[in-house]
Amino acid sequence: MSSILTNNSAMVALQTLKGINKNLAMAQSEISTGKSIASAKDNSAVWAISKVMESDVQGFKAISDSLALGESSVAVARNASETITDLLTNIKGKVVAAQEDNVDRSKIQDDIVALRDQITSVVNAAQFNGLNLVDGADGGATVLSSLDRAADGTVTSSSITVAEQNLSTGGYTAKAAFTAATDGVSADGLDTFGFSLDANGGTDDAGTIIIDDPTYVAGDKISIRLGETEVSYTVTAADIASTSVEDVVAVGLKTAIEASGANVSVDYNIANAGQLVITNEDTTDGLSITGQFSNAGSGGLGALASVDVSSDAGAVAALGSIETLIDTAIDAAAAFGSVEGRISTQSDFISKLSDSLRTGIGAMVDADMEAVSARLQALQTQQQLGVQSLSIANQAPQTILSLFR
Repeated sequence: MSSILTNNSAMVALQTLKGINKNLAMAQSEISTGKSIASAKDNSAVWAISKVMESDVQGFKAISDSLALGESSVAVARNASETITDLLTNIKGKVVAAQEDNVDRSKIQDDIVALRDQITSVVNAAQFNGLNLVDGADGGATVLSSLDRAADGTVTSSSITVAEQNLSTGGYTAKAAFTAATDGVSADGLDTFGFSLDANGGTDDAGTIIIDDPTYVAGDKISIRLGETEVSYTVTAADIASTSVEDVVAVGLKTAIEASGANVSVDYNIANAGQLVITNEDTTDGLSITGQFSNAGSGGLGALASVDVSSDAGAVAALGSIETLIDTAIDAAAAFGSVEGRISTQSDFISKLSDSLRTGIGAMVDADMEAVSARLQALQTQQQLGVQSLSIANQAPQTILSLFR
């Protein structure tokens, strides 16, 4: 039956053409974006997986930067250690020469002092971006090395620890300096102390630092970390000459804390020698406080200061001391070399891992351009045929006019 109201052939041809045009639009989208899955609408599961992997790739890029920074820092420390080893070897040559009686030991001692000063210069200059791993003051470092994703999606970070190697001729060695107490509980203060303060909510949020006098010398240093803020006070010769070193040091430390901008209040009670009471002013977060005393003049190569070949006895003693010092420098260089090699290996692995992740992401979402090209040509042909078919179907009612002639 023919009808001028319902053209079934035209409807079929139209639906077919719509399907062809939809597939053609998808093919054109793949060509323009280069992706077969450009949004969650295309395939939500695969798109979600690809986005998680892309975020990991970005994370590994940041890790690569961290490893590069860490490797450079360790390389500086290793080079400094090797240079110090060479300088100590030169000093050993001078010490050996001083074993002979018929030499000018005072001139040899002058050379040794010059070499010792050069070692100090190397130690002080061996920093990268402010981190010095050989002066004994920074306490080592950690290098972010990996992001580890568990099966449940939990992500944790891994780090490579770089231990400092104290090669200073005057570095820092902890000794008894102060104690700390909070809520009536005293902490061991032989070399460090630590306590935590709750968010300010009453009079109990106070911790007391008690400065002792462990026979200070000029250059001794007290360092305190209040949360993320670090302050320090270095003892001076004028402090030592005062009648109450504890009070002078406590006041100096109080001034340093107040100048740091830390969100605390510091009270000093002159009736209690060397006592500082710290109160947390933050009403929302607790505060961790740690501290350490550093004794000047006894670094990893501190014994170098006592090397004096001006006398027979000094020359003999120096020969034994220099061997120990050389071993210390060699051990430091070896330790830094080992860590540097580990960081380099991890950096290469992260680079390869990032490439593998990018390859996996591409396999999931990238368009197969050869297949899309072939499909595009086929769809364009189908489109032309669909248009022609629709045209023919639309002309079918015209034949009904012949029945009325």
